[in-house]
Amino acid sequence: MRMYLTMLALALAAAAAMYAADAKAGKTVYDTSCKSCHGPDGTPNPAVAKMMKVEMKDLKTSDADIASVVTKGQGKMKAVTAVTGKSVDDVAAYVHSLKK
Repeated sequence: MRMYLTMLALALAAAAAMYAADAKAGKTVYDTSCKSCHGPDGTPNPAVAKMMKVEMKDLKTSDADIASVVTKGQGKMKAVTAVTGKSVDDVAAYVHSLKK
């Protein structure tokens, strides 16, 4: 039972953090730091994908932990060092809003 309560508390904390993020502010950061590769609506830029010789996922359908990918990188994508602090959560909130 105690483990269940701990997991519930962690889930609620994560949900609270997600709601604290600002998708509108995230769009501004996304437009500056992400849009050139991932497109204005999360659809990958085919020219960049071809140049980098990678297959980029459509962010609208991606289940990746966006905050982790932004801060640590993934595959050939390096960490985006220009996006830090609350901006990481804001970008993640914006990307998640693309799924709607």
